[in-house]
Amino acid sequence: MLKIREYQENLEEKILSPYATLSKNTKGRQKQEQKCDVRTEFQRDRDRIIHSKSFRRLKHKTQVFISPEGDHYRTRLTHALEVAQIARTISRALRLNEDLTEAIALGHDLGHTPFGHAGEDILNKITTTGFSHNVQSLRVVDFLEGEDGLNLTFEVRDGILNHVWGRTPATLEGRVVQFADRIAYINHDIDDAMRAGILKEDDLPKDCLKILGYSKRERINTLIRDIIKNSMDKPEISMSEDVFYAMQTLRSFMFENVYIGSEAKKDESKAKYIIQALYEYFMSNCDVLPDDVKKNIDRFGKEQAIVDYIAGMTDRYAMRKFYELFLPSPWNKL
Repeated sequence: MLKIREYQENLEEKILSPYATLSKNTKGRQKQEQKCDVRTEFQRDRDRIIHSKSFRRLKHKTQVFISPEGDHYRTRLTHALEVAQIARTISRALRLNEDLTEAIALGHDLGHTPFGHAGEDILNKITTTGFSHNVQSLRVVDFLEGEDGLNLTFEVRDGILNHVWGRTPATLEGRVVQFADRIAYINHDIDDAMRAGILKEDDLPKDCLKILGYSKRERINTLIRDIIKNSMDKPEISMSEDVFYAMQTLRSFMFENVYIGSEAKKDESKAKYIIQALYEYFMSNCDVLPDDVKKNIDRFGKEQAIVDYIAGMTDRYAMRKFYELFLPSPWNKL
């Protein structure tokens, strides 16, 4: 009988930091399962996320630019991959559990709506219970993906729910993903904004560049190395004061010049209109919903089932459903 998993668990115990989360010490799954003889529990979770439909749909969900046609603009999928790469680098250097970190990073945005934060904002505004993508990401892995969720471990579920700033993950690996998420989106969104002609290199705040670096590569390298330097052999993940300030200042600059009111966001009102129109139509016309969504009405209630359906849509699917429901089809019978 294969004992590869036991070997990997023993190896973790020997080489990982005392502050790392060991696979064999997981708090477990909501439904108990027989363990794999090859993979650790966190490796299984990572694989389940990668093979999920929700993960594949991220390739057609907005990061910053709505339904981009250019081949090189980021989507939610490429964002998740970049977060995972940064988080793995940090975790490996700090001798944390790289598999746990990767699983959290790959799953952190599974619940994101079509049209990025525009979709999240409008659903939060019009629904009776509110909406946040981190809570929805947990719903995806707990209930919506597959027959009855992915049945992930507590640590991965906790990291997904608490990846947003202002919340506290239960593990250092989850905290690493918080930092990696911010590092990734600030820098790749600058890259995309420059590609789109919204920003030029000279527009970026000089005091931040002096600290972090004058290229995307330099900035990411500075941020990662600073976290490693300030977190090594410590029970917390942190940055030096000046580097953290520079990162936050650069983030504020992006909100002022790209995320709010820029050319990249000129169609956000249209995107919100689509989401609201779909929500209101489905709330009044449940009969047109797919059968699997109708089944979820019995499980979760009408509004939640409809929100789950809309949040799971890709940009192009949402636009196609809007077209089908609200725009006339050409007459084609001779």
